[in-house]
Amino acid sequence: MAATVNFYGQPPQQAICPRGVAGLTFVFSPFKGSSQSMQNKMKMTCLRKPASNKSFSKRWVNLAVSAADDFNLKLGPSPSDMIKQFYTCINEKNLKELDGYISDDCIFEDCSFLQPMQGKKEVMHFFEQLTAGMGQNVKIILEHVCEDDGFTAGVNWHLEWKTIQIPFTKGSSFYECSQKEDRLVIKKALVVTESPIKPGGIVLTLLRNVTAIFDDFPKAAEWLLKSPHVITRFCLKIYSRLLAPFVNPLLAGYIRAWNLIARLFAFALNTILHFLKNNFG
Repeated sequence: MAATVNFYGQPPQQAICPRGVAGLTFVFSPFKGSSQSMQNKMKMTCLRKPASNKSFSKRWVNLAVSAADDFNLKLGPSPSDMIKQFYTCINEKNLKELDGYISDDCIFEDCSFLQPMQGKKEVMHFFEQLTAGMGQNVKIILEHVCEDDGFTAGVNWHLEWKTIQIPFTKGSSFYECSQKEDRLVIKKALVVTESPIKPGGIVLTLLRNVTAIFDDFPKAAEWLLKSPHVITRFCLKIYSRLLAPFVNPLLAGYIRAWNLIARLFAFALNTILHFLKNNFG
């Protein structure tokens, strides 16, 4: 029995067949792609030989399969596999293992925040708050996971509470990975979350008006686009000095009122469930 291991990507090159290996041929062709694509593109075809010397042929075929498996192990997990394990750690609240997937110089940009999180310490603090806020029943469910030829991966996801999808919790995340020793780690991430506000066509009208202003005042538009954080900080200062003394107490009272309503609702619901269980359980 003869075996051929063929790596796709370019037309097959001339096989190298040592004389000492009877009928066993390995054919290697260069190709590009991530470790997952390399694994997917590896094909082994077994060609039959006369039934004589079956034990010898079987021994060399097993050797070929073992060599292919060792090659796969050396490649390690692909970016998409790593991202799936990363989200499994989040759902299981395994922060210790989650820490191993974050690089020391990681930049994690969530569009819900004004500033990206930089460094492992800030990123892990974010995930500590995230996993604590998810409670015991909320899980991140992956819809689609894809990867590029390089160390990049993208994923669409949503949140579920006890397998029920939570409205307005869809999102997309894009990850750029790097190799650290024998594993992949996240070097850069961008997270875009669905907005609960659906302005619809208003956004297109606003875009048309804003671009018209930019065209009329190009220098001001250039300065604004190059320094958006300056405008944000300026607005925050105005808010903190002029509006915060009046708005913050109202917001605090509003939050306390809703907390009280939530507690009363939970108490009433528990009372009803307890009553139903004792009388109809």
